[in-house]
This record gives sequence, C-alpha cells and structure tokens, in this order.
Amino acid sequence: MKIITVYSGPMCNFCDAAKRLLSRNKLEYQEIDISKGPNIREEMIEKSNGRRTIPQIFFNEEHIGGYQELRELEKSGNLFSSLE
Repeated sequence: MKIITVYSGPMCNFCDAAKRLLSRNKLEYQEIDISKGPNIREEMIEKSNGRRTIPQIFFNEEHIGGYQELRELEKSGNLFSSLE
C-alpha cells in the first residue's frame, strides 16, 4: 500500500475533512503541518506543481490534489485501488 501524505494547516476545514475521510476508511496517513517551518509550504508548492491551497494530498510521490479530489476517489470507488 502506498504512503499517504497530507499537507495541512491550522484552522483548515478542508484539511479536517480530508483527515476524517481517511480515518473513516481506516487509512493511516502522515500529516505535515505547513505552519511548522518556513520551508515546508514551499516544499508543498513545489511538489504540487504550484498549488498553494491546503490540503495537498499525495499517495507516495503521486499528487492526488486536495480534499475534493480525494472525496471524488472515495465516491467513485477508486480510493483503495489508487493506493495499491
């Protein structure tokens, strides 16, 4: 199974929703809070091809997108197959 990484920040409703979705599906994830260091946000922007909003979600090094893209994977039934 691929490693799930969620770049998030404080007081972010979409971040909380993404983490709840993953927990509801019993999926473990690594959370990286962009407010914890000056270079973390820049790292996220670079890895996500310029996206500045949070959350930004990755399966291994594959950029999935934000909460809405994650939710679409769940709704379409492709969440678990995307993690194989």
